[in-house]
Amino acid sequence: MRVKGLASSILARAASQLVDDWRQHYGYQPMLLETLVDTARFNGTCYRAANWIDLGKTSGRGHMDRYHQNDIVPKTIFVFPLCRSVQQALCRRDPPATPTIDEEMTRQTIT
Repeated sequence: MRVKGLASSILARAASQLVDDWRQHYGYQPMLLETLVDTARFNGTCYRAANWIDLGKTSGRGHMDRYHQNDIVPKTIFVFPLCRSVQQALCRRDPPATPTIDEEMTRQTIT
């Protein structure tokens, strides 16, 4: 059996599930998804086909590079907006309140 647009379909389902899971676990909905693609090995074709936005490349440093040696391969950053006017929404909204330790313990006990 062949499925037309299989990669796009899988990415769409994963995004939908992630939004539902995130909302259930953290109590708010993410507005943007982000992924990094090692373009030395992959082209990121499935992300492009699924309308993810190419933001450019990382510096190739990695988050643990204290000595600025740049020995990690730069990756391409792709984002996917989950709501309309995501840029304006991200700029004007207050960040969600971080749950206290007591709220987090209660949530873990309930679920």
